[in-house]
Amino acid sequence: MLTDDGPKVLEYNCRFGDPETEVLLPRMPYRVGALLHACATGRLAEMAEPKWRDEAAVCVVVAAKGYPDTPKAGGEIGGLDQDFGPHTEVFIAGAKRDAEGVLRAAGGRVLNVCARGPDLPAALAQAYGAVDKIEFPDGFFRRDIGWRALAR
Repeated sequence: MLTDDGPKVLEYNCRFGDPETEVLLPRMPYRVGALLHACATGRLAEMAEPKWRDEAAVCVVVAAKGYPDTPKAGGEIGGLDQDFGPHTEVFIAGAKRDAEGVLRAAGGRVLNVCARGPDLPAALAQAYGAVDKIEFPDGFFRRDIGWRALAR
């Protein structure tokens, strides 16, 4: 939280399914699974020192209409089988397949569309370009992601 005395941490919560984590994963120049496996098997020292790509990354959350109060469940989601480009990943969060195999919204935050680029405007353009290709009439998202950073 930004205060008159500077930023203050109220809570630190970073699970793999959270947008706060998923925006970081594309900046890793390696697969996080390899790093976790090395940790679990006692071979972390054998790995190269983790570094981050020197790029900007953004995450646009696509939520079900009604979120955060009463999100609408059951809405069909399409268009995820296409290629969004080498710097874009769509993480499925609050969704599940029905008996016919159709992907449907099952919760509030349904998709996390993450993209990276050489700078913030490029990353945002990549992410919003991908979101615009997704077919989810019962979903919504914000177009003001990153506005504070862009204003600097």
